[in-house]
Amino acid sequence: MMHLILLCYFKLIISSFLNFYLFQQINTCNGFYCDYFSPNKAYKPKMWTEAWTGWYTEFGGAVPYRPAEDMAFAVARFIQKGGAFINYYMYQGGTNFGRTAGGPFIATSYDYDAPLDEYGLKRQPKWGHLKDLHRAIKLCERALVNGDPTVIQLGNYEEAHVFNYKTGGCAAFLANYNPNSYAKVAFRNMHYNLPPWSISILPDCKNTVYNTARVGAQISRKKMVPVPMHGGFSWQACNEETASDVDSTFTMVGLLEQINTTRDATDYLWYTTNVKIDPREGFLKNGKSPVLTIFSAGHALHVFVNGQLSGSSYGSLEFPKLTFNQGVNLRAGVNTISLLSIAVGLPNVGPHFETWNAGILGPVTLNGLNEGRRDLSWQKWSYKIGLKGEALSLHSLSGSSSVEWAKGSLVARRQPLTWYKTTFNAPAGNAPLALDMNSMGKGQIWINGQSIGRHWPAYKASGNCGACNYAGTFRENKCGTNCGEASQRWYHVPRSWLNPTGNLLVVFEESGGDPNGISLVRRETDSVCADIYEWQPTLMNYEMQASGKVNKPLRPKVHLECDAGQKISAVKFASFGTPEGVCGSYREGSCHAHHSYDAFNRLCLGQNFCAVTVAPEMFGGDPCPSVMKKLSVEVICN
Repeated sequence: MMHLILLCYFKLIISSFLNFYLFQQINTCNGFYCDYFSPNKAYKPKMWTEAWTGWYTEFGGAVPYRPAEDMAFAVARFIQKGGAFINYYMYQGGTNFGRTAGGPFIATSYDYDAPLDEYGLKRQPKWGHLKDLHRAIKLCERALVNGDPTVIQLGNYEEAHVFNYKTGGCAAFLANYNPNSYAKVAFRNMHYNLPPWSISILPDCKNTVYNTARVGAQISRKKMVPVPMHGGFSWQACNEETASDVDSTFTMVGLLEQINTTRDATDYLWYTTNVKIDPREGFLKNGKSPVLTIFSAGHALHVFVNGQLSGSSYGSLEFPKLTFNQGVNLRAGVNTISLLSIAVGLPNVGPHFETWNAGILGPVTLNGLNEGRRDLSWQKWSYKIGLKGEALSLHSLSGSSSVEWAKGSLVARRQPLTWYKTTFNAPAGNAPLALDMNSMGKGQIWINGQSIGRHWPAYKASGNCGACNYAGTFRENKCGTNCGEASQRWYHVPRSWLNPTGNLLVVFEESGGDPNGISLVRRETDSVCADIYEWQPTLMNYEMQASGKVNKPLRPKVHLECDAGQKISAVKFASFGTPEGVCGSYREGSCHAHHSYDAFNRLCLGQNFCAVTVAPEMFGGDPCPSVMKKLSVEVICN
């Protein structure tokens, strides 16, 4: 009985301790939206520790992006519902240098469609639109921290969140949650037009200074420009030998899991076995090759028979397991089958991810022999961890000098298992740099001994790359680009890694590519655009009126700016009226002011920056009175 009492007492102490410990913590939210979230105690702040600005790129997948309008809508919705803290993930994109990619099949680029891109440049309009949002929120600060909002229903999908100032007055957030329709709402004896899936911010409960669906920031289109190099890269080559049982690390019966074998010291593990073929085998006479079937837990596989590449297979992020099923050329006598299994990152999320496997777990079978099916899974296998080139450190300056490299016309193209090296001088300027690897297959890249990461341009992107509407709930596969192209073509080269001269570039190519197609490129702005509605609310307009400097509404302005050192060289498109399309593919609508180009030709050409007022008199008059108009413009930067 005493034992039972002590046990209950002990459980009570533990329960009390856990409850105390739990409620001392501040629970938070991560996700695309966190307006629904509530902390576990009413007195705790409502915190959004990861506001996802986009999503990661996977090899073989479309490149995801999140529209600026939806990102702003999510943040404004969180704030209007009592949000106290927001941390963007990611605010600046990054690069998974080396083998640091978190999760199988995650690309080397971790750009994440962040407001500052992988190269540290502003991603417009997302950067500017979020900057304007936080300026608008700042105008409401004294009301937001004064207490909880009063929620007023304005319609089936519309509502107002009203925050009162301590000294009187209020700030309001007017929301339209309908993803399909505009809404006209009445609030405090005034009418407001709300675009679909948007929130308007009114710091004084009267004047709109910002709407999440009305982007005032410019739109920048980037390009990769080849860096001039006399004759391009001059490559040298060195072949990586296929593994054999002669140079194996160890031999044993059966198949081993890859990560437990390599301890993640390398992406590569060789599985090698011998197959004896009787001269009386029927396929040697009828020419019908036996079929080699290999089941692997992932992630990629190259099959070599007697030193020759027979084929490759690879999985995907969603389905990492793979099956190789292909006819192979075998000869009478002893044949060597060498399987190069490749891991593409470690699992880092999900239930029991520590139990996820990689490598060839079998079965491995040969079909089409006189005996029918031969199971190779439980015969003797030789294992070699990593590549010979890795052991020799061919990616380093000292290691690359330890072997003889083929030069000039002896450099093979589209040869599997090949190391390539060249040297180059750092280009002048400060523009971000990258390597264009589009001519290569799969492998790894090093500069001056430091790993740029895995390249895999041969894995073409598939997914949803159609038109993407900002309105409606965002998910990671809603908006994508690059379908049918490499998931990642360009690989970031930090300038801090470069010496003024003599930089060593080493590429290991697994499946075969043409190194002569590799080039060094710089990232710069190609063109900038703007889409501004007439009478679109602006922060400047409100601040000028609030300060008493003006006593009537101001027209909005288009602001266009190229990179430092660039100038506006041409006006590609300009239309004040009802233009259609998006930046890069604008077209005139049914209403168009025929002098739309004039103001930009006069004020912008030859300038790094210009501002043009969105007013009919700037474009030769009103082309369609009583119609809501907007200005769409695109200028070229050089």
